[in-house]
Amino acid sequence: MGVRIGSMHFMYNYQNSLNYAYQQQTKLFEQADGSSLHRASDNPMNYAKLLRYNVSESENNQYRENIKTASSWMKQSDDVMVHMTEMMQTLKEKSLHAANSDNAEDDYAAIHKEMFAHMQEIVSVANTQVGDRYIFAGQKDLVKPFEMSIEEYDRGLPKNLDVSQSAFFKGTDSDYNTQLFQMLTMEDTSGNIYYVDTQRVDSSGNMEANDDKTTNGTLNIYTKDFMDNGYKELIARGYTTIGEAEKAAASDSEIAELLNAGRVGTVDSDFKVSDAFSNQGLMRKINSDQSDRQADSTKTYLKFDSDGVVIGLKNITPTGSNSLTTLKFTTVKQNIVTYNGDENLISMVKLNGATDPSADTVNSTGGNMFGRDIFDNANSGNDISGTAMLNELFCVCSKVNNCDIHWMSSDGVTVADVAHSTMLVQETKIGARQQLYNNVGTMLDNQADNITEDITNVSGTDIAQLATKLMQQTALYNLSLSLGGRILPQSLADYL
Repeated sequence: MGVRIGSMHFMYNYQNSLNYAYQQQTKLFEQADGSSLHRASDNPMNYAKLLRYNVSESENNQYRENIKTASSWMKQSDDVMVHMTEMMQTLKEKSLHAANSDNAEDDYAAIHKEMFAHMQEIVSVANTQVGDRYIFAGQKDLVKPFEMSIEEYDRGLPKNLDVSQSAFFKGTDSDYNTQLFQMLTMEDTSGNIYYVDTQRVDSSGNMEANDDKTTNGTLNIYTKDFMDNGYKELIARGYTTIGEAEKAAASDSEIAELLNAGRVGTVDSDFKVSDAFSNQGLMRKINSDQSDRQADSTKTYLKFDSDGVVIGLKNITPTGSNSLTTLKFTTVKQNIVTYNGDENLISMVKLNGATDPSADTVNSTGGNMFGRDIFDNANSGNDISGTAMLNELFCVCSKVNNCDIHWMSSDGVTVADVAHSTMLVQETKIGARQQLYNNVGTMLDNQADNITEDITNVSGTDIAQLATKLMQQTALYNLSLSLGGRILPQSLADYL
């Protein structure tokens, strides 16, 4: 029995074939943009690869943009720090010049004028901006970080230990140049100078941790003569640190006598620098009632003036045959620099994976550049000031202006050297970090080329092959239209 196939069936098959040819032609036209993948159905496996490559490309672009911004930031920082380092080198040279006793009084006035001008310039360039952001203000980069006072204030006078003094009293290595080791300077009613060590040392002469109070539970007070000369006698007898001398004094009366001649008193273990001074070295005004503390005559307590400002210590515990009941903090009148930024670093990530704050940070803060001193170090009880070396250098300027040759030769040159070295170390860190970013930038550029090649391999179009296929598909589609017009049944409209 024969089967009759109607004309509608032929028309249906023809239309499906024609639509398929049109779809193929359309897909080929889409690939004219250079990509063979426009939807997952084009090639599921390659499309999955393309998505991964696109993510990698986006990350790479972001890291490269971070590196451009970071390099610009660090280049500006490095340029400014190079300039500040050069000025601090000049301050170091001028300090050595000022320590020369052959200078006349007019010479000191000229040296002071030049040093003060350099200090003003250092404070000014420390407020450098990139756009509207201050580069040395931490994360508070919209706030002007450094302000220099017009007036001069009474600031506590530290005793700056030289290399041999630091080795004996602090147990440090003899070769240091990026940290100030200091004591507080005090005087009695007769004008005699004493130095208070605000950090304890253990029996080996090593500086103890901030929470370790095992050495006598006290802070020692030394005479000026002992700090200048007396300790050298103990070194000559083979004791390299104050801890070793204290240990030997327990069984050697001669050593005990030498030690007690220079160590004239102790301060109560509760005392901290922050009790008397701000982190800039200004003496504090105490508003709280101190009567409970002062009622115990066995304790050392703070001495105030009529305005409640700390001016010294009372009831100092005597050592040996010495008798100290009251000491006044020695001050120096100088300009003060304050820091309005913070110590938080700005991170611009340059690679995927775990973050590395030590390598991803691009800025420097006041604390990084200007270090810490006795008024704001970890043992002081104060927060970091961000201006330690600046204020120490202004102290040097004041001493030069006062023609204090002895202080300049024993303390001033030490301050200038450490301030210069601290800035130089930070400048080196910024330069090394900038080089690291540049190296990573080169690597990311190479990765970008590799990612582009991978994307091309999975989604790129062969233009010659595409043109051939497109001409073939177009010819086939046009042929299908022409053939359909000839073989399909004519409709009633064709007869009209």
